[in-house]
Amino acid sequence: MSKTIAWLLACCAGLSSAQTLMTSPKPPLAPQLHHLVKSPHGDRVDEYHWLRDDDPKAKRAEVMRYLEAENAHTETVLAPLAGLQSELVAEMRARIRPDESSVPVYDQGWWVWTAFAPAAEYPTLMRQRGTPERPDPKARPQVLLDLPARAAGQAFFKLGAHALSPDGRLLAWTEDTTGRRIHTLRVRNLVTGQLLDDAVPGVLEALVWSADSRSVFYVKQDPVLLQSGPVYRHTLATPASADTKVFEEADKTLFTEIRASASRRYLLIDLRGGDIAETRAVPLARLAAPVQTVLARRAKVRHEIDHRDGRWFIMTNEGAVNFKLVTAPEGAAEVRSRWRTLVPGREQATVEGFVLLPAGVAVQERVDADRRVRVLQGGRSLPLAAATGTSLSLGERPDLRAAHLRYTVTSMVEPLATYDLHLATGQQVLRKRREVPTYDASRYSTRRIWAPSRDGKRIPVTLAWRVDRAGNDARAPLLVEGYGAYGFSLNPGFRPNRVSLLDRGFVVAMAHVRGGADLGEAWFEDGRLMNKRNSFNDFVDVTDALLAAGWGAKDKVFASGGSAGGLLMGAVANQAGERFRGMLLAVPFVDVVTTMLDETIPLTVNEYSQWGHPNDKAAHDYMLSYSPYDNLAAKAYPAMYVSTGLWDSQVQYFEPAKYVARLRARKTDAQPLLLDTDLTSGHGGASGRFASLQRQAREVAFLLDLAGLAAPAKPAVTAR
Repeated sequence: MSKTIAWLLACCAGLSSAQTLMTSPKPPLAPQLHHLVKSPHGDRVDEYHWLRDDDPKAKRAEVMRYLEAENAHTETVLAPLAGLQSELVAEMRARIRPDESSVPVYDQGWWVWTAFAPAAEYPTLMRQRGTPERPDPKARPQVLLDLPARAAGQAFFKLGAHALSPDGRLLAWTEDTTGRRIHTLRVRNLVTGQLLDDAVPGVLEALVWSADSRSVFYVKQDPVLLQSGPVYRHTLATPASADTKVFEEADKTLFTEIRASASRRYLLIDLRGGDIAETRAVPLARLAAPVQTVLARRAKVRHEIDHRDGRWFIMTNEGAVNFKLVTAPEGAAEVRSRWRTLVPGREQATVEGFVLLPAGVAVQERVDADRRVRVLQGGRSLPLAAATGTSLSLGERPDLRAAHLRYTVTSMVEPLATYDLHLATGQQVLRKRREVPTYDASRYSTRRIWAPSRDGKRIPVTLAWRVDRAGNDARAPLLVEGYGAYGFSLNPGFRPNRVSLLDRGFVVAMAHVRGGADLGEAWFEDGRLMNKRNSFNDFVDVTDALLAAGWGAKDKVFASGGSAGGLLMGAVANQAGERFRGMLLAVPFVDVVTTMLDETIPLTVNEYSQWGHPNDKAAHDYMLSYSPYDNLAAKAYPAMYVSTGLWDSQVQYFEPAKYVARLRARKTDAQPLLLDTDLTSGHGGASGRFASLQRQAREVAFLLDLAGLAAPAKPAVTAR
């Protein structure tokens, strides 16, 4: 391939500091090579297919030259904003408490938390002896895992999952050093501090200990599809090659996930698809026992299951569109006549999840796009609610015996607050509000409004702004964020780096478009498969409604979305790009039909239920009608900043790379089009709490310059 490519890259040397993004240097031009994408419903030519390289260790030289040339072009274009970027990085870093730590969580006689050293990119995992009520103040804290030491010398590092053994003497964890979700399972003896020789490469994040603390269950990663694989059991002090296969699912459209039941009696094997679920179980004290089916798959039925006191607790949409919660005796989960309803299905409220308590259950629900929690215990129902536009969520609870229920509260302008509800007394205690140095929440405001859609729906929108810098006077720059896929609801939460936009007069709007489940499962169904265009229409309609209400200046409107939200951005750019001054597309899924035709690409077979199966002509043609890559036209587009990671396992790097190459060749405007490829990371970007700030600062600087706000800003408050 490399010998046939006539390299056409050309870049200008530099820019004076007085220049702006509108005077961009000549960008690199990707060669166009004929490649036919086969389809049962019509072949297509993909002139940039050559950018694809599936090698898991290294990419071809010509691919790397092009990506590096694009990165150099991005750096050159943004060079005049170097001072602003440095200022933004300093702002963002100043909002991070140097020694921040998490709130300890009770787990099997220990309280576990993470703590950062002042300059560390990664935290240290700690534990302290205690009762289910509280840590023992006389007990000495112990280091479980020194993540800075594990990350030393690695270009990328991410902790997958970790678990204490039932006897408390061992810690098992998974770690990724590639950014491609390819983890290695490791074990440490907490008594001696010794790192055991046990190492199992090529696994997914999750792990579960056996009851005797001698074996660990894990999911062996499919080397091609990456997202799932068979379940294995590793016995300590034995080679990984001798590990026992416990279960393997034949249907590759399903994800395989593992977890321990709340009772710690079972390994639960969850098989999940977009429209189907099945749960199997293995007794953690009887490893030789056969895998049993707790609740078998049924078409169009999804469920989640947990176990306590000889009963199964089942959240299901069987006979309840927005889900219900029932219980069944152990051994009788399949017998519907023995189901007892705890929370019925309702039209106006969606059951999103639940956590088992020693003598009750906490249920997470969603009503009118807002989360709330109800605690069902002793025949009583205790509601936990927050203000409209505020997200209240169940927190981590690894041990059924914990005396408290953990929950969190946050909004677009309120940092995360962690609460404990004492289950015996009902007392609610604020354990910690995330400290954000230099930030004063009283200067900012948030609001929920409803925007009309073109087909008569009401679309929820959550707004945030700084009260002395912006309002609905039709003058503020407006950033509209969206996602709209998989039934994932957008939960308003605090992002410290968003403050840099708010401080400079931006209004930020979160559009809860169809495709998410913000208004229940019907909202999800109305934005997927043959209804997918509703997601794009909703985003455009929200933008128009915000402008009509004065929440932004018509010449200063911006949009942002990542992954499936990048699909949203690409489709909206084709459909209504003239409304937007600029867009951020992070790891965007933009080549829909080609990806869905190729079962070797990770996630393809898992997502037929989301986008459609291309062998079906109606689904094929519908996807083709909105696929951003296939609908790029010879017209003007907004300025765009497109980012990706070379080792992304969810949206392969070549999708955004091809998208930028084709868009650059077709668009008729002179707006900047930038591709930023992180050559060491995957879907989530750079690892480490400070390393990711560089790209975030570039994105914010890009928006500020386009909005005419690149001049230095005064901080919101004096740093403390």
